[in-house]
Amino acid sequence: MQYALAVDIGGTKMEAALVRGDGTVVDGSRSRRPTGREATSDSLHAAVAAIVSHALAALPDGAELAGAGIGSAGPVDRTDGTILPVNMPLARGFALVESVRTAASAVLGRDVPTTLGHDGGALALAESWLGATQDAGASLSIVVSTGVGGGFVVNGAYIPGATGNAGHLGQVRREGGLTLEEIASGPASAAWAQQQGWAGNTGEDLAKDAAAGVAVARAAIERSARAVGEALADAATLVDLDVVAIGGGFSRVSADYIDLVQQALTASAAHEYSRRTRVVRSGLGDEGPLIGAAALVLR
Repeated sequence: MQYALAVDIGGTKMEAALVRGDGTVVDGSRSRRPTGREATSDSLHAAVAAIVSHALAALPDGAELAGAGIGSAGPVDRTDGTILPVNMPLARGFALVESVRTAASAVLGRDVPTTLGHDGGALALAESWLGATQDAGASLSIVVSTGVGGGFVVNGAYIPGATGNAGHLGQVRREGGLTLEEIASGPASAAWAQQQGWAGNTGEDLAKDAAAGVAVARAAIERSARAVGEALADAATLVDLDVVAIGGGFSRVSADYIDLVQQALTASAAHEYSRRTRVVRSGLGDEGPLIGAAALVLR
């Protein structure tokens, strides 16, 4: 059986794991390190070395490693193998492909073919392969978490765009000139609630307070879902989507978050074909981004 090294890098953490050719994650191969707005190229390089060596330690003797797949917060530059992450400004230009290749070579003693994509695109590929959009002719998969991003799959094929950044939904402009990410992400929603007098700090606090009936916490969640749904209505109008799958930690902030997004999409969409687009929860949970990174190699 083939294996792939999967690396997922986001605005809060990075993870790596070993993934089998059938899309299952090898037990014990997964580990993570923090990232954050203060992350630098040096700190990311050290973290990559740690998680890659941990993952590859689980590779069975004699097993075939097809390569390394990386899904990263973007924008990404697939030609240069670098990233320019919005949520990690000090790490702009980080040579991510070289870092992963170097770390893998240090363990295996040989060069490892390495493929870079942005994290939303990797998730879209995973959902189309094994998740909630398997039967869709045209789908968009997004994450709503520390950031907001997505990727398209049409007729089973991942659509990377000219530079590999297609589906960067979080950076489209919405009300007041803000990006969707600046309105709908977990940190942005918490910051908005604080401006309304809320005393909490995190998306987890919003979830707890909203469940307890705190009106401003609930309003922040509804504001996020409405902005996401309206942006998805635009995407559905442009691309004629069958289905949108939503994952990411903040998408689980309330039990009805997906329903709220669907309502906003349906109310905002301009045409019957875009109003028919279904919004569903990710079918792969927390392993989706890693499976997607591996799919960049395995699929």
